[in-house]
Amino acid sequence: MEINTICVIGAGTMGSGIAQVAAQSGCYTLLFDINTAMLEKAKISIQKNLQYLVDKEKITSGEKEDIFRNIKFVTDTNDCLADVFIEAIVEKVEAKSAIFNQLAEINHSEVIFATNTSSLSVSDIQAQVIHPERVVGMHFFNPAPVMKLVEVVKGNQTTDAVAATIMQLCKQMNKVPVLCKDAPGFIVNRVARHYYLEAMKLVEQGVATIETVDEVMEASGFKMGPFKLMDLIGMDVNLAVSQSMYKAFGDAERFKPSPLQIEKVAKGELGKKTGKGFYEY
Repeated sequence: MEINTICVIGAGTMGSGIAQVAAQSGCYTLLFDINTAMLEKAKISIQKNLQYLVDKEKITSGEKEDIFRNIKFVTDTNDCLADVFIEAIVEKVEAKSAIFNQLAEINHSEVIFATNTSSLSVSDIQAQVIHPERVVGMHFFNPAPVMKLVEVVKGNQTTDAVAATIMQLCKQMNKVPVLCKDAPGFIVNRVARHYYLEAMKLVEQGVATIETVDEVMEASGFKMGPFKLMDLIGMDVNLAVSQSMYKAFGDAERFKPSPLQIEKVAKGELGKKTGKGFYEY
């Protein structure tokens, strides 16, 4: 299947990053969000990211302009006509399946629907979609323009052809795709969950401060400490993954969400996107 146009649904931190990646790969890219303020914020973020690449001599000023022109910012679903859709919206099965069904009605019969979910079952999402066999997981990592890994997740009904197409698209985007089964947390979040949870336990128990934990982990070779990383990802997003995995594993104590993080989310201190999380920005 030839992919000419990609449409990213949701212009938050992850969505705008994925749109940048898609445009850099040479695909005509639509970035959809009903919130015009989010789209304006995404424009600024993408321009800033591209200018950084110019300053680092990774791309030329001319290439920067070409990439940005390759992105169209839209607020009407009727403008969302594409070959591949990548959603990066709220972590709710119903919301994801609903937007896929809405888009299926106005797009061609071979369109692929990729979900960027980090915690939900791809099989559960596709079960509520008109064409479940064309739904696949395409899990990017934050920040999407920088992180190379993409988990390509086959749901129970995802065809081999659809998975293969997305694997190839990832390579076109200069990413490293890994095909994995639909299981709680997939691969990375299953392993990384304790990077966050154990870090928060250390702070809750008074063993170490937030700053000390981050400093130690970064000195050990991690590019970013757990608290800085949670602030970057978004406290609400990170908590949702923990809650999902806690439920998926039958309320297993090892996946129990941290009261420290629950309190942060309740206060609206979600990290960089709100100006305050574990740190202030």
